[in-house]
Amino acid sequence: MKLRIIPFVLSAVATALLLFGGWMLYKQFAVVSPFQKSIGQVEGVASANAPTIDQDHVSVQVTLEPDAKLKDVYENIAKEGKDAIGDRDLQLDITNAVPSSQLDKVWSSVLFNVAEAMEKKNYSEIPNALQKAAAANAGVHYETALDDNNVYITLKDDTSTKYVVLPRVPAQLEVSTYA
Repeated sequence: MKLRIIPFVLSAVATALLLFGGWMLYKQFAVVSPFQKSIGQVEGVASANAPTIDQDHVSVQVTLEPDAKLKDVYENIAKEGKDAIGDRDLQLDITNAVPSSQLDKVWSSVLFNVAEAMEKKNYSEIPNALQKAAAANAGVHYETALDDNNVYITLKDDTSTKYVVLPRVPAQLEVSTYA
């Protein structure tokens, strides 16, 4: 029995296109689109781009309203997208509608202290560092919140807001024991 190569290759290509195309359509219309729509309805979210769903992470780019409560927004997005997120890590990429050089300067001034507090798991030092920075910069206010997974920091001045989400469990480098 002699196989004809052209019909065989065409059948294989058509099958692969059908399977992978069907999977991509399912992922877009049954997972990503409903998740994106639910993110847009979360209180405090001004706008959201389509989420990027990888093997280990779900990344969402959002713009928050100036009076948004960062911890509540994060928890609501995680709750609304539970089916799409599954066991993956949720990462919010928060863009500021109005960037502020003053808030960036304040954040840069406390970054070392915040990183040290995170490394030592001494989370009570974070509000102390932010309080000192806010006192040194007129018109800057801060809010902090904490849950099992993240530390949430909000810096505000008269015209803009800066949001920072820091994971409580830092990413660890894996070192192989095999040489």
